[in-house]
Amino acid sequence: MTTNVIPLGTASALPTQDRHLSCVAVERKGRVLLFDCGEGTQYRLLDAGLKRVRVDAIFVTHLHGDHCYGLPGLLSTLALQQRRDPVTLVLPPGGRAMLQALPGGDPEGLPFPLRITEVSEDLVHAVVYETDEFTVEARPLDHRGFAMGFRLAERTRPGRFDPERAKAMGVPEGPAFGRLQDGTPVTTAEGTTVRPDQVTGPPRPGISVAYVTDTRPCDGGRALAAEADLLYHDATFADDHHARAEKTGHSTAREAATVARDTGAERLLLGHLSARYADPTPLLQEAQSVFAAAEIAEELRRYALDPREKEPEPSPE
Repeated sequence: MTTNVIPLGTASALPTQDRHLSCVAVERKGRVLLFDCGEGTQYRLLDAGLKRVRVDAIFVTHLHGDHCYGLPGLLSTLALQQRRDPVTLVLPPGGRAMLQALPGGDPEGLPFPLRITEVSEDLVHAVVYETDEFTVEARPLDHRGFAMGFRLAERTRPGRFDPERAKAMGVPEGPAFGRLQDGTPVTTAEGTTVRPDQVTGPPRPGISVAYVTDTRPCDGGRALAAEADLLYHDATFADDHHARAEKTGHSTAREAATVARDTGAERLLLGHLSARYADPTPLLQEAQSVFAAAEIAEELRRYALDPREKEPEPSPE
């Protein structure tokens, strides 16, 4: 099942005619996760063709306005649509109090359950959201004040079942096939025990997506980015504004590319771009000089990640 990563807003602090405030959507099996929720996020969901009622969880990196001011509007709209399904919010310290102070944001006034996880200031590493199929973990970043990044990782799936191999080992078609696929050994009519690992291929890894912004290059960001299939990383400035990046707690495009290269990420999307770069070509060139698989994050584009592309090649007979 393909997972789509859709940048909805890639601007740094100031929106421009071409870039909107921070938000990245991950669309998986018809459901949507949002990473950050800058002002105007609900409009960008419409522009991307994503249904707001499909949003299951929202993960906010920090409480600077360009990353969270879209929350009250989106929550108010969901309330007007008479949503009943719960929404999970993963927030930095102070996030709950912020919501309670905003019109339309108070959890007590919403017609649906708002499940809030407020991360502690002493965060080192935590799994903040999980389902049977994937987890989302958080780690601290290096910004002005508390900020955290996230990594969505699909769980490893069992290898593919080989029915011809099973039949060759004496396993009859039917319920015995199902038991092997569920991980239970079966005994054939001849008394031979057949283990699941004898009739399945190697485990199938899932995809992983890292969202690392706003931050200087740091240990937390590198841990989230490690061998990610797609890394979205702060690239606010070009290298000639390195001192500005250090002062404001951001990264240059070259630094983002270095993180991607050094952590073994497959692809890099450069995001959180300063409004000074109407043409982001200098950022792209700078990043690609270090990491060839770097791209400027293109708003509303669907970056498709297919776990089947990661499956091992079948062994030759």
